Amino acid sequence: MSWLTRTRQQLTGFLARRDTPDNLWTKCKNCGAMVYTKEWEDNASVCPRCEHHDRIGPKARFAQLFDGDYRVLPAARVAEDPLKFKDQKKYGDRLKAARTSTGEPEAMMVADGQIMGRRAIVGCQDFAFMGGSMGMGVGEAFLAGVDAALAAEAPYVVFTAAGGARMQEGILSLMQMPRTTVGIQQLNEAGLPYIVVLTDPTTGGVTASYAMLGDVQIAEPNALIGFAGQRVIEQTIREKLPEGFQRAEYLLEHGMLDMVVHRRDLKETLGTLIGLLMARRSAGRAAA
Repeated sequence: MSWLTRTRQQLTGFLARRDTPDNLWTKCKNCGAMVYTKEWEDNASVCPRCEHHDRIGPKARFAQLFDGDYRVLPAARVAEDPLKFKDQKKYGDRLKAARTSTGEPEAMMVADGQIMGRRAIVGCQDFAFMGGSMGMGVGEAFLAGVDAALAAEAPYVVFTAAGGARMQEGILSLMQMPRTTVGIQQLNEAGLPYIVVLTDPTTGGVTASYAMLGDVQIAEPNALIGFAGQRVIEQTIREKLPEGFQRAEYLLEHGMLDMVVHRRDLKETLGTLIGLLMARRSAGRAAA
């Protein structure tokens, strides 16, 4: 055995015995920078080098947003796999895999807590759960948030992140578009604020329904927002689309959004908006 081989084996054994924590570094998907994971998490999963806003799930979002403790609303029970859908895998198997990987029952979670001392109901979609796709479970979760907001006379804030309607549920998925729209109308009739924060990506049937019906429309920087994909649009109209088309900043410039807010400023921005909108509601009711 050569000296080089013996040395390599000794080094391999030494490295294998070391206590090296997993996920010590996080690689930015945008610029490729390797960032110490603690620094990444302390920066709200935003790259400190290029300001790329990484996708985060509901639990991380709630922890960043609420003042302290919050209560997660129980997940509504819906019929699973009503169409017995199967493509490369059974739909039921896809649901089980998504629940195992995320630890969440569905692609949307709703919680009740306080933002800057003001009570709010917050719904949050998780793109990691089957692309955040909107099915019956998401529709029921959204409407549970509406009911909670009406009962508490509190604003409803929804963070969107979805590839669109869930194809495995067919028309039952598409029916969530009018159902959620009716829920938003109930909030409007009660004079309760409905605020939408669009995160990367928000597309398809979600964009065509509750994602674009907010009293205030906010987006995170560089979030992809649209209905059809850019390539599909270009192939259909046979034209090249402008640079940055369907990105948050482009939509803000063209009047589709009210503001683009960095993740570190979202809590303060939402707290201020909730205070202003709820004060206006109180003044309106007093005048009536």
